[in-house]
Amino acid sequence: MKIRKAVIPAAGYGTRFLPATKVVPKELFPIGNKPAIQYIVEEAVQAGVQEIVFITSEGKKLIEDYFKPSPPLEAFLKEKDKLDLLPRIEALPSLAQFHFVNQPVPKGLGDAVLCAKEIIGNEPFLVLLPDDVIWSRRSCCQQLSDTYQEGREAVIALENVLKDRVSLYGIVKTKPAGKGVHLIQSVIEKPALEEAPSTLAIIGRYLLPPTIFPILEKTRPGQLGEIQLADALHKLAGRGETFGLEFQGKRFDVGEPQGLVEANLALSPF
Repeated sequence: MKIRKAVIPAAGYGTRFLPATKVVPKELFPIGNKPAIQYIVEEAVQAGVQEIVFITSEGKKLIEDYFKPSPPLEAFLKEKDKLDLLPRIEALPSLAQFHFVNQPVPKGLGDAVLCAKEIIGNEPFLVLLPDDVIWSRRSCCQQLSDTYQEGREAVIALENVLKDRVSLYGIVKTKPAGKGVHLIQSVIEKPALEEAPSTLAIIGRYLLPPTIFPILEKTRPGQLGEIQLADALHKLAGRGETFGLEFQGKRFDVGEPQGLVEANLALSPF
């Protein structure tokens, strides 16, 4: 089954970039001459996605504006004979069909995904976290899709992380299921190193079945009042059809300042 839809959660406050994110969403911070969020959208589109659901919040309307037509800017470029710049602007609204759903209160990644339920419907879908920009010859989403087409119910991107970073990620217990592919047996959210079953961490790319929605609806909030996607994935893994893929590519954590600088140094065309 083709993967036609994707969810991009972008409702967070971006506190690691304050005070800049008081006004500008961190997803619009540039890598070269493109905002980080455009790299995420283009990755989804390259994998065949036709509809993208942004989960946003108050103060994130600039993301919606970015993907809308801009007649005044287009007219200005024509008037000033800057026609070489026009295609970059005109192409944005046609990259995909965009939906914008407001998450009134930041109640966790699981809640953000649940906000997209009505638009996703009964289809498998991708989830892309905009903090992770991934450079690869074949996009990470396409790699997940290829693995899914082999008959897997759910496929999640995995990366081996350093031991001192384990407590920052959802960590999986697995058994081998092919080259770079693992059958996920359990998921532990941000464990202490001594409690972690491996150093295989879940990265911000997921290909999920629609059956994740009823699981999320029954997932109880944690201590911070948030619905964790990792908890729902743990329950999904218990059914025996959730797989992890060690993707091929270089990941940049652009959700923090150092990662954004590194992405600019590596990916900027200038």
